[in-house]
Amino acid sequence: MGFLNFRQQNRPQGRERVELDLSGTVVYAVGDVHGCFRELRALEAKIVADAATLPGRKLIVMLGDYIDRGPDSARVLDHLIAPPPAGFERICLIGNHEAQALDYLDGKLSLERWLATGARSALFSYDIDAEHLAELYGSSGKLDEYIRANIPRDHIRFMRSLPIMAYSERFLFVHAGIRPGVPLLDQKDDDLLYIREEFFEASRRLDRWVVHGHTPTDFPRIEGRRLGIDTGAFKTGRLTAVRIANKGGRLLFS
Repeated sequence: MGFLNFRQQNRPQGRERVELDLSGTVVYAVGDVHGCFRELRALEAKIVADAATLPGRKLIVMLGDYIDRGPDSARVLDHLIAPPPAGFERICLIGNHEAQALDYLDGKLSLERWLATGARSALFSYDIDAEHLAELYGSSGKLDEYIRANIPRDHIRFMRSLPIMAYSERFLFVHAGIRPGVPLLDQKDDDLLYIREEFFEASRRLDRWVVHGHTPTDFPRIEGRRLGIDTGAFKTGRLTAVRIANKGGRLLFS
């Protein structure tokens, strides 16, 4: 990670948890992108402008769900694979939509179920029309072979490499949330990617601030010690980030 001190917690099962040293660091957490490349670039420009006035190291934490639903999944992944803005470090966490894409690519999820999660638009971004190809290939399995062969290898490698959590003494960044009462390193991947109600109900009992996406909200509001910043960019055109510096925070919008 260059000048940002961190270490990955290796576990026998599940994805990596990244422990961060955030001393002297300004953090910008970014909510669910869902293929909204234009909004991502606009928000990133505002982050760069905002950070120019602040001292210290700069870190962007992406909270997952880069693909599906919006029009430009492939361009979003290309952008996140490339270097971050000058003077920044960037950590990209996995969301449930990346996990579902990998499950499909690994044969653990059917094409029908993957399409039901919003993958049709992601495939279109790779010039893949699943419905049209289904008419050509039928149910022979060749359609799956074609799709899996035509998603770029570097995009697949990137999704496979994504950690599932980043945390410090005071803050936790994760896609969906955490299960109450379970130590961080013992949290199950499915909870970190999908949990809602049990996490929301425990928001006032959390031992650190949790910044997450996954559940769309009209406007981010602090509830207990959690802040959800998924503002449904693919529907609203509004992608959200929160800047965390010292004891203060500020919302930025695309």
